[in-house]
This record gives sequence, structure tokens and C-alpha cells, in this order.
Amino acid sequence: MLIKDKTFIPGEEYRRIVDLMPILCVDLLLQNSHGEYLLAKRSNEPLKDQWWLPGGRVNKGESLEEAAIRKMREELSLEPSLLTMVGYCEYFCKESPFGLATGHHAVAFVFTGLIPEGHISLDGQNSEWAFFQALPLRPLLARLLAE
Repeated sequence: MLIKDKTFIPGEEYRRIVDLMPILCVDLLLQNSHGEYLLAKRSNEPLKDQWWLPGGRVNKGESLEEAAIRKMREELSLEPSLLTMVGYCEYFCKESPFGLATGHHAVAFVFTGLIPEGHISLDGQNSEWAFFQALPLRPLLARLLAE
């Protein structure tokens, strides 16, 4: 069931959720026709000012694939072509969106695909985008890619 409107969780409620449990996310591992990876420079914690995969949390009532399609549209203004789920990564970050002592814990299902034709336009979750020959390998992403 695709949710048309973005699910909004008030700040204090979301802060409590981040403090108490992992956040379910999707990450987009997208490549252009030259085999380069699309990365975005994050505007927010966790991983603020670092190059990372576009993506974000899954909304209630939304399938993982629907979330990946939504994030591609919202964050990049691209219409998705074929996306394939290749696995998942689990992230533990000291920094959280709220500066919580507990940090941030996310479980992200990773989808691969080719960049479709079109102009990339960011939505504010990221400050820049660029293509890279290599990925910023965090240990769990490196393990996923090795499999």
C-alpha cells in the first residue's frame, strides 16, 4: 500500500523513537552508465556533512520497495527504473538527529539500480550530489558488497 502523503511524526515523538529503537530505512546504491556511484552529502545527523547513499526511513504501511521509490523521487527528483534489493546494512552512529547520548541505530535495506535519464534535484536532506568511482565503505556495507 503506497502512502501518498509523507508520514509525519512530531519531533518529540520521533526523538523518543530514535532514543529507544532502531530506525527502519532504505538506501539507494545507484550507478550511472559509467559504473560510478551516486552519493549525496548529508545535511543532517547521523553522518552530517559526509558522502553517503541517498535514502531514508520507511513509513508505516509502506513496503520496502515503495519506500525506495519514494526516496528516489523525494531526495533526487528521479523516476526510478528497475530497483533490486540486494541485502541490508546495520548502522550504529555516535551522532543522532537529536544529539542523544544513545546515538543512532538504523537497519537499512539496500536497493541497487541504474540512474535513469533526468535532472537530479535535491530536496534538502542533502546539500550536494556527485558520482564516485568508489563507495565510502563502512564495515557492514563493505561486507554486503563482498557477498
